[in-house]
Amino acid sequence: MNTQESGACVEGPDTEGSVVDGSDIRVTSAFPPRETAVGGYLEPIRAGGAVLWRDTGRGREVVLIRRPDRGDWTLPKGKLKNGEHPIIGAVREVEEETGLVPVMGRRLPPQRYLKDGWPKQVEWWAATPARAGGALDYEPNEEVDAVEWVPVEEARGQLTYDHDVQVLDNFRVGPARTFPVILLRHLSAGDKRSWTGNDLLRPLDGTGRADALALPRVLAAYGSPGAVSSAAARCTESLLPYTVECDVPMRTERAFTVGPEGKGYEVEEAREAFARILAEGRPAVVCTHGELVPHLMTEALTRLGAPLSQQRGLRKGSFWVVHVSQDGVLAGVERHGVRE
Repeated sequence: MNTQESGACVEGPDTEGSVVDGSDIRVTSAFPPRETAVGGYLEPIRAGGAVLWRDTGRGREVVLIRRPDRGDWTLPKGKLKNGEHPIIGAVREVEEETGLVPVMGRRLPPQRYLKDGWPKQVEWWAATPARAGGALDYEPNEEVDAVEWVPVEEARGQLTYDHDVQVLDNFRVGPARTFPVILLRHLSAGDKRSWTGNDLLRPLDGTGRADALALPRVLAAYGSPGAVSSAAARCTESLLPYTVECDVPMRTERAFTVGPEGKGYEVEEAREAFARILAEGRPAVVCTHGELVPHLMTEALTRLGAPLSQQRGLRKGSFWVVHVSQDGVLAGVERHGVRE
């Protein structure tokens, strides 16, 4: 039986989506109606989770957990720690609640609802278990006393909350098996005007080196994508800790390299090189320069038959993740910074 943990958006007096005091002003919100801060903003509780799935002889299954203090069945998720990256937080919570390390797939729409009267926003991904087969080896505790693989159709009826059912339905209507192509703008390398040597040799600065050490945990959430980099030092150094910690080989690609004074590259050559990576059908991370990022995103979206986003560029240390289905269809796009 599905019950509503928090109400869905409805219209009524002095609530979101309604006419206030008989005027023509409409108050809207992504969250359900509330009696506090009407027309204002309440910083939502942030959480992350995943629809963890596998295919077996009896069809597709997803993981559900039971929380004894509430007596409910739900999808694995939990609150993010202060300053925690949402990807890392979602991976941590899923592992803590199921004993399985998730490999993140496509991004699913977030869920927004009220928790004890306060807005809550949960970021969701589809994910597969890193361990082949996804065998469960979980010790019940006071927070989660049961973890089960459940056929998808049965899971809809077993879930307690309607918003969890909606997450499951969002997963079901899109492709399950996808691969990510991650487009990273190199990390901070300081002001090039103060660098007197060849710009190709300009290294990361202190902020960039710290971010390079943080990057492996974020990229590892997507499995072990192969690494392709501009030949510039600031690009290869951005990926170096990831390639060492995750034992991933890295190759350089001249087509993704911008030389001194912003020269030495051809947009069409770079787009062709990126198209080849998309066509390989394997997870990959590409580190390049700000000049090329919009052109490479244009290539990806155009090739996948998707509309073009108005903002295709990136600030230093941020990245796009383009999720592609096995039959070459765009399954999702998300953007993150190394630190969020």
